[in-house]
Amino acid sequence: MLAKQWLDNARNVMDKIESTQMENIKKVAVIMADSIEKGKWVHTFGCGHATLPIEEMYPRIGGFVGFHPIVELPLTFFTNITGQMGVDQFIFLERVEGYGREIMKGHNFDKEDTMWLFSHTGVNAVNIDIALEAKEKGMKVIVFGSAAEARGKTTKHSCGKTLFELADLVVDSCAPSEDASVHLKNHIDKIGPVSTMAFVTTVWMTVTTVAEILADRGVKLHIHPSHNIPGDSTSKQRLADALKEYKRRVASV
Repeated sequence: MLAKQWLDNARNVMDKIESTQMENIKKVAVIMADSIEKGKWVHTFGCGHATLPIEEMYPRIGGFVGFHPIVELPLTFFTNITGQMGVDQFIFLERVEGYGREIMKGHNFDKEDTMWLFSHTGVNAVNIDIALEAKEKGMKVIVFGSAAEARGKTTKHSCGKTLFELADLVVDSCAPSEDASVHLKNHIDKIGPVSTMAFVTTVWMTVTTVAEILADRGVKLHIHPSHNIPGDSTSKQRLADALKEYKRRVASV
């Protein structure tokens, strides 16, 4: 069954992440924990399906305040497929140099913040714009993506560098460059992409490590709780407290 092939491929990617990326995950988690402990932000950004790990991170059950999602609607909402905000427009926009600079104008940043970027290939202009602007503002830039597979690829940005080359630290998602991983009979193109699974895996490995570091330092985390557990009489208040803290902190952004 092709289902088993995809599952094997996904497990292989996760195993490779565990065997090769743990040290870098620890390093980036320390940088992120430092920002959050200082009351600053870990800003998160990606395009297309690379926005899914951002949406997975916060707000959601088990996430905590400290991660600020920057999700630009034309770069993520292309599920119309055709017509308004369709796939063609999305592919065009993510390659437009300067668009990322305009996105950054909509927010306030601090040099103690961290910028966390997701990109499978690391070559498109919008992500590179964001990285360049973040570095100019003094932020550390962390990039997650298929770094090893991207070696030798040509950037689409005039700076001449890929996103991985600009990063202060990189965590390799270990996904294959073509993303789709399963051969299909009588077809040229493969099916069964694994990059989203890889991104979500590395996200939770990182976020749980950040939480562990902060808890060991004695920092109180404002965690987004499950509010559907029978008998938990305080979950709604804990949720309200977490959202109140987010609202307080995001006012400066």
